[in-house]
Amino acid sequence: MSTVAVTDATFEADVLKASKPVLVDFWAEWCGPCKQIAPALEQISEELADVVTVAKVNIEDSPTTPSRYGVRGIPTMMLFRDGQMTSMKVGAMPKAKILEWLNEAGVQPA
Repeated sequence: MSTVAVTDATFEADVLKASKPVLVDFWAEWCGPCKQIAPALEQISEELADVVTVAKVNIEDSPTTPSRYGVRGIPTMMLFRDGQMTSMKVGAMPKAKILEWLNEAGVQPA
Protein backbone atom coordinates (compact mmCIF):
# COMPACT_ATOMS: atom_id res chain seq x y z
CA MET A 1 0.00 0.00 0.00
CA SER A 2 1.33 3.40 -0.86
CA THR A 3 -1.31 5.37 0.99
CA VAL A 4 -0.19 6.36 4.48
CA ALA A 5 -2.26 5.53 7.55
CA VAL A 6 -2.35 8.61 9.77
CA THR A 7 -3.66 8.83 13.33
CA ASP A 8 -4.39 11.67 15.74
CA ALA A 9 -0.91 11.06 17.17
CA THR A 10 0.91 11.25 13.82
CA PHE A 11 -1.22 13.87 12.03
CA GLU A 12 1.02 16.83 12.83
CA ALA A 13 4.23 15.10 11.69
CA ASP A 14 2.73 13.26 8.69
CA VAL A 15 0.43 15.99 7.36
CA LEU A 16 1.02 19.43 8.85
CA LYS A 17 4.82 19.23 8.69
CA ALA A 18 5.00 17.36 5.38
CA SER A 19 7.35 18.76 2.74
CA LYS A 20 4.84 18.22 -0.09
CA PRO A 21 1.05 18.50 -0.36
CA VAL A 22 -0.97 15.83 1.47
CA LEU A 23 -4.39 14.58 0.39
CA VAL A 24 -6.11 13.35 3.55
CA ASP A 25 -9.00 10.91 3.18
CA PHE A 26 -11.22 10.76 6.28
CA TRP A 27 -12.95 7.37 6.21
CA ALA A 28 -14.39 4.51 8.28
CA GLU A 29 -14.56 0.73 7.89
CA TRP A 30 -18.39 0.77 7.69
CA CYS A 31 -18.56 3.48 5.00
CA GLY A 32 -19.48 2.07 1.57
CA PRO A 33 -18.55 5.17 -0.47
CA CYS A 34 -15.20 5.28 1.38
CA LYS A 35 -14.42 1.74 0.20
CA GLN A 36 -15.60 2.74 -3.28
CA ILE A 37 -12.95 5.49 -3.65
CA ALA A 38 -10.13 3.59 -1.90
CA PRO A 39 -8.76 1.94 -5.10
CA ALA A 40 -8.71 5.32 -6.91
CA LEU A 41 -6.82 6.93 -4.02
CA GLU A 42 -4.39 4.01 -4.01
CA GLN A 43 -3.73 4.50 -7.75
CA ILE A 44 -3.33 8.27 -7.33
CA SER A 45 -0.88 7.74 -4.46
CA GLU A 46 1.27 5.59 -6.77
CA GLU A 47 0.92 7.72 -9.91
CA LEU A 48 1.58 11.06 -8.17
CA ALA A 49 3.94 9.78 -5.46
CA ASP A 50 6.54 12.44 -6.21
CA VAL A 51 4.11 15.38 -5.92
CA VAL A 52 1.51 14.43 -3.29
CA THR A 53 1.16 12.09 -0.32
CA VAL A 54 -2.19 10.33 0.09
CA ALA A 55 -3.00 9.83 3.76
CA LYS A 56 -5.96 8.01 5.29
CA VAL A 57 -7.43 8.87 8.69
CA ASN A 58 -9.86 6.32 10.15
CA ILE A 59 -12.37 8.51 12.01
CA GLU A 60 -13.25 5.67 14.38
CA ASP A 61 -9.65 5.15 15.52
CA SER A 62 -8.71 8.84 15.47
CA PRO A 63 -11.76 11.02 16.25
CA THR A 64 -9.89 14.16 17.37
CA THR A 65 -8.47 15.22 14.01
CA PRO A 66 -11.73 14.97 12.00
CA SER A 67 -13.61 16.94 14.65
CA ARG A 68 -10.84 19.60 14.70
CA TYR A 69 -11.34 20.08 10.95
CA GLY A 70 -15.13 19.94 11.04
CA VAL A 71 -15.57 16.65 9.20
CA ARG A 72 -19.31 15.94 9.28
CA GLY A 73 -19.70 13.36 6.53
CA ILE A 74 -17.42 10.77 5.01
CA PRO A 75 -15.65 10.30 2.77
CA THR A 76 -14.18 13.78 3.18
CA MET A 77 -10.96 14.57 1.35
CA MET A 78 -8.85 17.54 2.37
CA LEU A 79 -5.74 18.87 0.72
CA PHE A 80 -3.10 20.22 3.06
CA ARG A 81 -0.16 22.34 1.96
CA ASP A 82 2.43 23.91 4.27
CA GLY A 83 0.41 22.97 7.35
CA GLN A 84 -2.83 24.52 6.08
CA MET A 85 -5.98 22.92 4.70
CA THR A 86 -6.29 24.49 1.24
CA SER A 87 -9.15 22.57 -0.37
CA MET A 88 -11.87 20.08 0.57
CA LYS A 89 -14.27 17.69 -1.16
CA VAL A 90 -17.03 15.68 0.51
CA GLY A 91 -18.44 12.49 -0.94
CA ALA A 92 -17.29 9.75 -3.27
CA MET A 93 -16.17 10.70 -6.76
CA PRO A 94 -14.49 8.88 -9.63
CA LYS A 95 -10.71 8.94 -9.96
CA ALA A 96 -10.87 11.42 -12.86
CA LYS A 97 -12.77 13.91 -10.67
CA ILE A 98 -10.28 13.52 -7.82
CA LEU A 99 -7.42 14.16 -10.27
CA GLU A 100 -9.26 17.16 -11.70
CA TRP A 101 -9.72 18.57 -8.19
CA LEU A 102 -6.04 18.05 -7.37
CA ASN A 103 -5.06 19.67 -10.66
CA GLU A 104 -7.25 22.72 -9.92
CA ALA A 105 -5.59 22.92 -6.50
CA GLY A 106 -2.17 23.02 -8.17
CA VAL A 107 -1.14 19.41 -7.58
CA GLN A 108 -0.04 17.88 -10.87
CA PRO A 109 2.65 15.58 -12.17
CA ALA A 110 6.01 17.26 -12.53
